[in-house]
Amino acid sequence: MSTQLQPASKGAGTAGVVGAPRDETLSTRIHDLLHRNATLGPLFVLLLAVVYFSITADRFLAPANLSLIVQQVMVVGTLGIAQTLIILTAGIDLSVGAIMVLSSIVMAKLSADSGVPGLLALLLGFTVGTACGFVNGALVTRLKLPPFIVTLGTLNVFFAINLWFSQSETVRGTDMSSLLLWTGNTIDFGDTRITYGSILMLVLFAVFAWVLKNTAWGKHVYAVGDDAEAARLAGVRKDRVLLSVYVVAGLICAVAGWMLIGRIASASPQAGISANLDSITAVVIGGTSLFGGRGRVVGTLFGALIVGVLRNGLTLTGVDVLWQDFAVGILIIVAVAIDQWIRKVKA
Repeated sequence: MSTQLQPASKGAGTAGVVGAPRDETLSTRIHDLLHRNATLGPLFVLLLAVVYFSITADRFLAPANLSLIVQQVMVVGTLGIAQTLIILTAGIDLSVGAIMVLSSIVMAKLSADSGVPGLLALLLGFTVGTACGFVNGALVTRLKLPPFIVTLGTLNVFFAINLWFSQSETVRGTDMSSLLLWTGNTIDFGDTRITYGSILMLVLFAVFAWVLKNTAWGKHVYAVGDDAEAARLAGVRKDRVLLSVYVVAGLICAVAGWMLIGRIASASPQAGISANLDSITAVVIGGTSLFGGRGRVVGTLFGALIVGVLRNGLTLTGVDVLWQDFAVGILIIVAVAIDQWIRKVKA
C-alpha cells in the first residue's frame, strides 16, 4: 500500500521538522554568542559599571581609586582561581577561606614566634595549604563523598585548627619576616602605586588561563566537569584529575594567604570570614557554570572586578553597605539565571 505525505498544517512552518534551522532572532543570536564565549557577559557588565560610576562618582576614575579597587579584589580574585578549578569539575569548595587563613597563620607564627627564616616559613605555609587541598581531594575521590559536604566539614576543621594554633591572637607585621609582607609593598605605576600582590594575582590568572586552554591537564579538567563517566571511558583518570585539582587549589589558597598578610600587614585568625562565599560569587558572576565543564578563569577576574567596582562605586555615591550587599545578591541570581539559559540545549 502506498502512502502519501500529508501537507503540514497551517502555521506549523518548519518548527516540527527534524533538523530545520532555528529562526535567527536576536535572542538566539545572543544565546549562541554567550554559549560560545561565557566571558562576554561579565565583560559587558564590568564595562557598563565602569562607565556608569565614572559618570556618577567624581573620584571613581582617579588612579589611586582604581589601584584601591585592584588591591581590594586581590585576595578574593586569587581564591577565585582555586574555586574556578574546582567548580569546573562540577564541585565546590567551602573551605578555601579557611585554608587561606590557616596558611597565613602558620607562616606568621613560625616567623614571629619560632624565628623560622621568612622563605622557609613561606614554604611551610604553602605546604600546609597544599596538604589541606590534598585532604579535601582524598575525601572526595577515595571515600566518594560529595564535595559540598566534604568542604563544609573541613571548613570547620581547618578553622578550628587555625584558632588552636594561633591561640586566637593576631600576629603583628612588625614581628614577622619582611618577606611575608612583600605582597603589600607597592611600586610606581603611572600616576599611582600598585602592590606586588596585585601583580602576582594577575600573573596567576594569566598562567592558569594558559594552562586550562593549552595543556592536557586543563582539557581533562573540563572533560571531568562536563561528563565524568564519558571522560573515564575516554581514558581520563578521573580521580587523579580531581585529586590534582584540589591539591593545586590548596596551594593557590596558601598564596592568597601570603597576599592577605601583605594586604592587612598582619595575620589575623579572624580574617577572611566571608572569603568562601566571595570567591564563589566571583566565579558565578564571571560566567563559570556551577554544573561544571564550562567557563574561563579570566571570567572569574571579571567577576571579582565587577563586585569590587560595584562596592567601590556605590560607596563613593553614598549608598549604604546594606544595599551594596543587596545589589551583589541580585547580581548572583541574575548570573545563575543567565547560566541556566545559556546551558539550554539548542533547539
